[in-house]
Amino acid sequence: MANNFKNAKLDLSTNSVTTLYTAPSATTAVFKSLLVSNDQSSGSTITVTITDSASAVFSVYNVKSIGANTTEELLTEALVVMEGEILKVTAADADRLHVIGSFLEIT
Repeated sequence: MANNFKNAKLDLSTNSVTTLYTAPSATTAVFKSLLVSNDQSSGSTITVTITDSASAVFSVYNVKSIGANTTEELLTEALVVMEGEILKVTAADADRLHVIGSFLEIT
């Protein structure tokens, strides 16, 4: 069993649903941090979901406010993403938010 620390980064340049991470085959990811930074002078919101292997969508954060020129840590506890699951993010406004997810990948 291999354990590797990794991160996934996005500059949300659109307000479309965007994949941050997909757990590969035979892999579980334990997200320890999900940082969202707003680099603009106006606030925005972010929505975070997990899509499971049966294509069901589960809300992690629904329209979470991110203040102007701030960074928010969204996780207070670990978030487990299992094999085949997809962690997705959606910004309300294009070109404002950056997302960094830090996780342990277990294979």
